[in-house]
Amino acid sequence: MTHAMVKGSNIPLEAGSVRTVLSWSPGAEVPDIDASALLLGEDGRVRSDADFVFYNQPAHPGGLVRHRAKRQDEDGLTDGIEVDLAPMEPAVRRIVLAASADGGTFESVRDLRLMVYDVAAGEGAPPVAAFDVRPDTGEETALICGELYRRDEGWKFRALGQGYASGLLGLATEFGIVVEDDEEEADATAPAAREPEADAPGGLTVPDVPAAQAPDTPPAPAGPPPASAPVPPAPQPDAAATVAPPPTVPPSYGYPPPAPAAAPAQPATGYGYPPHPAYGYPQQAPPPAITLPPQGPQFQRRR
Repeated sequence: MTHAMVKGSNIPLEAGSVRTVLSWSPGAEVPDIDASALLLGEDGRVRSDADFVFYNQPAHPGGLVRHRAKRQDEDGLTDGIEVDLAPMEPAVRRIVLAASADGGTFESVRDLRLMVYDVAAGEGAPPVAAFDVRPDTGEETALICGELYRRDEGWKFRALGQGYASGLLGLATEFGIVVEDDEEEADATAPAAREPEADAPGGLTVPDVPAAQAPDTPPAPAGPPPASAPVPPAPQPDAAATVAPPPTVPPSYGYPPPAPAAAPAQPATGYGYPPHPAYGYPQQAPPPAITLPPQGPQFQRRR
């Protein structure tokens, strides 16, 4: 006999293993529905992330809670959880049976129902309990449809229908599941940012070149020197430098080269008296200098 459950009602379970099945009517605007289960301790929270059984973690490490594959039958689409109640460890006090909507809210889901089957009765047996789940506002993206909980030495099933607008993520964190956000995980694994390099003189930023690619000699800057760089002074002539002698006049085809013009002799003065002849003899006039005709271009030495 199937017990028709209403929100908040409960029934005792005599089965050692149960199969809880969610069913709904498919449609073009209907989101995908996923069933999940959370194993809670005495404090109402999971002991670790392993106590969350869903499509990405389809079995509890102990193997007593398992996610079933989705099916489609004459009643619509189904997804469910199978639980072995008899050998369940005493630390597990409750097992929350949840549903989450992917791609929409439960307002678009029609004929949502949670059914509890006795596994020992076989596949064709009717459910022990059935609960038509109706969201309160329609904006929910996750629902606690029911729960299996301990009472004395046995187990009971309670119909709930409690909704969450934060989806499967909000439902999981409500019971102590630690969910790592993708952006935070990327930031944690990204390399640490390097400190900015000091600026070179003139405001030019020194590029960050790896040691394996750094050249032996730094390249010269492409632009003009910065305004703040001192301008080197122009080279001054060396006062002690020796003046090069005038070029030697080449010989002119056998003629002796002209003698350099002698500096005019300074007349000797005797304390203001005019110069006097040497011992009374008249002075001899110097011989006339030999003057060569000017040399034309035909007489120039070709180098």
